[in-house]
Amino acid sequence: MKLFFHFSVIGFSNTYLIGNNDGGAAILVDPGHMDLELLKLIEDNNYYIKYVLLTHRHASHTKGLKTLSKIYDVEIFANSPHIHDFPVRIVSDDSHMNLAGFDISAFLIPGHSSDSMVYKISDALFTGDVLMAGRIGSTSTSLSRSLLLRSIREKILPFDENTIIFPGHGTPTTLGIEKIINTDLMPHRHGSKHVLTGNNPEFS
Repeated sequence: MKLFFHFSVIGFSNTYLIGNNDGGAAILVDPGHMDLELLKLIEDNNYYIKYVLLTHRHASHTKGLKTLSKIYDVEIFANSPHIHDFPVRIVSDDSHMNLAGFDISAFLIPGHSSDSMVYKISDALFTGDVLMAGRIGSTSTSLSRSLLLRSIREKILPFDENTIIFPGHGTPTTLGIEKIINTDLMPHRHGSKHVLTGNNPEFS
């Protein structure tokens, strides 16, 4: 497996390109912005985008679909049924897929948004705005924050500590590091006064 990272200053978002060593059909995770740099990354590695995995429907993770769909005939996978009027293959909680030769597990982790998905490919977790380096995703209410934290603890924290987290914003991290430094995951931070921890209007 080859994994490539693309950062866009438009939305300050991360896009991930996943493909085989010899080119061919590839996967794009969260095309927040489709630009010439990303297109060159795809083409220079002899890939064509066949599948798109969306962690959630927010524009900073989906806006590039409009340009991407004009270049490649893509299948879009997400938990939300409507993404910019494109047809979507609905991904449910705890589902499994094989795309481009990769086994993929998908988990619904609501809280930041109702449709937030996390995808696991090998030892990599693509977490969108669910879990980032040093913080969890923003939430609008104490209920949604509690839901997000509970889902993270039940579905993400049990994975091996060497699991690499590739977030929708910010730098990659590991599950082991987050268990040590991420104060949002510590019990004393569960109070209502921390409902908006990590809230940033750019990261939506």
